Amino acid sequence: MATGANRAQDKLTPRLAQPRVPPLEPHQWDPAVGELLTRGRPPEFGDGDQPVFNVFKTLAHYPAAMRRLAPWGNHVLFKSSLPPREREMVILRAGWLARAEYEFAHHVEIALEQAGLSDADIAAIKTGPETPGLSPEDSDLLRAVDDLVANAFISDPLWGRLAERFTIQQLMDLIFAVGHYTMMSMVLNTLGVQLERMESGSRTNAR
Repeated sequence: MATGANRAQDKLTPRLAQPRVPPLEPHQWDPAVGELLTRGRPPEFGDGDQPVFNVFKTLAHYPAAMRRLAPWGNHVLFKSSLPPREREMVILRAGWLARAEYEFAHHVEIALEQAGLSDADIAAIKTGPETPGLSPEDSDLLRAVDDLVANAFISDPLWGRLAERFTIQQLMDLIFAVGHYTMMSMVLNTLGVQLERMESGSRTNAR
């Protein structure tokens, strides 16, 4: 697997120019999907009349899986025991390593507006744990993501340093976040989920 160092100047682009699985519009949704995406949506996604993202319109093809996946995704994103800043660093690094334009773009927005990250933080997430000037704590966090993605494992020395900062639940949520968003990046990349028109090119590559 390529490391962050030789990806530093990369810009993410869609893996596919067109979706392999087209997003379903509201009139095509299963009733249970409609309930989930409007009345049952997490408050963090806004009111039920807000636009629905393409990732959810695509998952609407598989209502049973979507109903089961939604509570877990809600935990990883909104109920995680990790502080928001660390959670978004983990998610963004996983998305960057997966070359997932859609995932990375959406979470840059969350990171900057809700989690207190800066443009410099986003740049460091792209270049990885060896970024000059990165704090040891942030370097360890990014290195944990790299290790999990490359080896499905965190080494004993790194685990020991992380365990001095995080609780057992937070460490588990770190692993959960990498696993979940790596899986979602696979889904997004392979199904060809396209970044919404208003966002295209504005968040993934501008920072």
